[in-house]
Amino acid sequence: MTGDPDTAQKEQPFLDHLVELRDRLLKCVLAVGVIFLCLFYFSNDIYEFTSRPLRALLPENSNMIATDVASPFFAPFKLTLVVSAMLAMPVVLYQIWAFVAPGLYRREKRIAIPLFLSSVLLFYGGMAFAYFVVFPLIFSFFTSVGPESVSVMTDITSYLNFVLKLFFAFGLAFEIPVAVVILSWTGVVDPSKLGDKRPYVIISCFVAGMLLTPPDVISQALLALPMWLLYEVGVFFGKLTSPSRQPGTENP
Repeated sequence: MTGDPDTAQKEQPFLDHLVELRDRLLKCVLAVGVIFLCLFYFSNDIYEFTSRPLRALLPENSNMIATDVASPFFAPFKLTLVVSAMLAMPVVLYQIWAFVAPGLYRREKRIAIPLFLSSVLLFYGGMAFAYFVVFPLIFSFFTSVGPESVSVMTDITSYLNFVLKLFFAFGLAFEIPVAVVILSWTGVVDPSKLGDKRPYVIISCFVAGMLLTPPDVISQALLALPMWLLYEVGVFFGKLTSPSRQPGTENP
């Protein structure tokens, strides 16, 4: 028996969306794979660059060590894979944009592009802040407070896990302005009232710093303070993008 034509018409677009989603996910994976293949030869150099903030502060005649047999290979391998995913982020975001753009209104498209670009730049900015500002401070503290009888020789895998956690924590923390702008733009929150919640936000920032960073006051404060400042930036731009009245219906 022939199926219902209306049902077939409804199902076909859904299947088309699934096929398009699959194709765009494959393009994202392919972008990460291509970048990884280009960077794999330099994996040891990438690790050397990443570990430089700690190695510059190690005591004389002290160096990093590998406590696992496969660590000298897998630590740089893992780091290179993560770096490849980070560098492929513009491609990933473009694929997301190309997938959702046909269903957006013109006003939504005008603000979505700056949000996509700023989210990438802020994430990279958070990682750069961690590398150039946070790492020298916390590693200087860690390497100077230990007992004189203890030789500081950090395992390369432990170091990698430590810095990746901080990279992601600061990268995500720097996305706060984008989140505030989106919530204000969509009308979920009123940016004019966000200033009244500032004491709760400051406390939340320090709680998040405690949960997302290692258990030391320096790294916690270095994450909490930028989060608070970025929240203020988000409130400022949220007031600019928040609609003063309900927008009329607009064709895509």
